[in-house]
Amino acid sequence: MDWRRKVSDHVAFGLLVYTGMHIFVTMTAIKGHGGSLLPYFALVVLVAAIIPGCRLIEQRWERLPDAQAADPALAPVFRREMALLWLAAVGLPIVLTIAFKSLAAAF
Repeated sequence: MDWRRKVSDHVAFGLLVYTGMHIFVTMTAIKGHGGSLLPYFALVVLVAAIIPGCRLIEQRWERLPDAQAADPALAPVFRREMALLWLAAVGLPIVLTIAFKSLAAAF
């Protein structure tokens, strides 16, 4: 088992899920608001902002030498980091859309 490859797969799928959920949640928020550009702005900013964070996670694992890349002792670290990645991929679109929706209502 190569942790580097598994992390890369999780990051790629996490970005797809994050972007898809963000688009879905944002489009739902847009339906109730006429003409506001805030959801579109939020979509662009938040998709662009998540990519560097995911890349940092991936780079950290890519730096592992071959001997460590298959070390079963890294399993708990891998599970913890992937759980955080998926929590962010699923949770951030919801939390951030609610925040932007609240801002739009306030202004």
